[in-house]
Amino acid sequence: MTKETVVSAIRPTGNLHLGNYIGAVKNFVQMQHEHDCFFFIADYHSLTTHPNPKDLHENAKTVLAEYIACGIDPEACAIYMQSDLPEIPELYLLLNMHAYKGELERVASFKEKAKKQPDNVNAGLLTYPVMMAADILMHKATKVPVGRDQQQHLEMCRTFGNRFNRIYNVDIFPEAEAFNFGKELIKIPGLQGGGKMSKSEGDNTVINLSDSPESIRKKVSRAVSDSGPTLPNSTPTEPVQNLFDLMKIVSDENTFDTFLSKYNDCSIRYGDMKKQIAEDMVTYLTPIREKIEAVKNDDALLAKIAKNGAEKARESAGRTMKEVREAIGFRKFY
Repeated sequence: MTKETVVSAIRPTGNLHLGNYIGAVKNFVQMQHEHDCFFFIADYHSLTTHPNPKDLHENAKTVLAEYIACGIDPEACAIYMQSDLPEIPELYLLLNMHAYKGELERVASFKEKAKKQPDNVNAGLLTYPVMMAADILMHKATKVPVGRDQQQHLEMCRTFGNRFNRIYNVDIFPEAEAFNFGKELIKIPGLQGGGKMSKSEGDNTVINLSDSPESIRKKVSRAVSDSGPTLPNSTPTEPVQNLFDLMKIVSDENTFDTFLSKYNDCSIRYGDMKKQIAEDMVTYLTPIREKIEAVKNDDALLAKIAKNGAEKARESAGRTMKEVREAIGFRKFY
């Protein structure tokens, strides 16, 4: 039986954090033996924010090392740098010829980022969904692990693939669907009191997989809460619900139930709750942190993994681009 193809990536903007791990990488580890997986480091995508060249390379190296430390097996799947596939910018260019300004301007993430960074509304930001579609369509993926904020991009990927098939009267690109193991797409809350865990909110609002126990304790102790419940069995405010959501991930069921009971009878002390979350988080992340430290300085291992992953990915990309060029009508004269 043919395995379904899965494609997903993380932008190299620094260390992976708990949100990346629970929302994405943990699922990668689960699916890699059951599907034909392509997991890449999206260094092209990071260029919309104009990273320093040294930072770009070091951040990509960090993500590669942390992928391996989290349990992604380079023998079971392709792990590669997006920039190692020249086929990606080629397909990106070709799909852009049939992607329209109006539909791209309506993308929620573009409007949000354009509002946040009005001095850097670059073309790459506008056409971000097109490159994401190229990443996915290149390997003819049918499953893509995405968060809720990426659902519109995945919908546009289907639009671009179907449009290409229709214009050139071919059946090259399948429709990709969100992969979430039948569960609700998970949002890991940050420590700032609202929204998801994101580095864009600052390093103190995220728990990095490589954070020391001391750093984890310090960050969790500063997590936003409120003045405490005044009525029994009241609905928690968003900051407090975020704390319970984090506790549900890293603590055992009895611990969670104990603190929920204290909240419901108005006897909860948030300081005690934060200390418990921090200690349980240290226990949860220590094995991963120790593996990261063992892998990150092994340059020979990382080079071998990146090279082999690129070769696997280029073999797949080459097959797709041969079909794409033929469909469009490109023919060599020599």
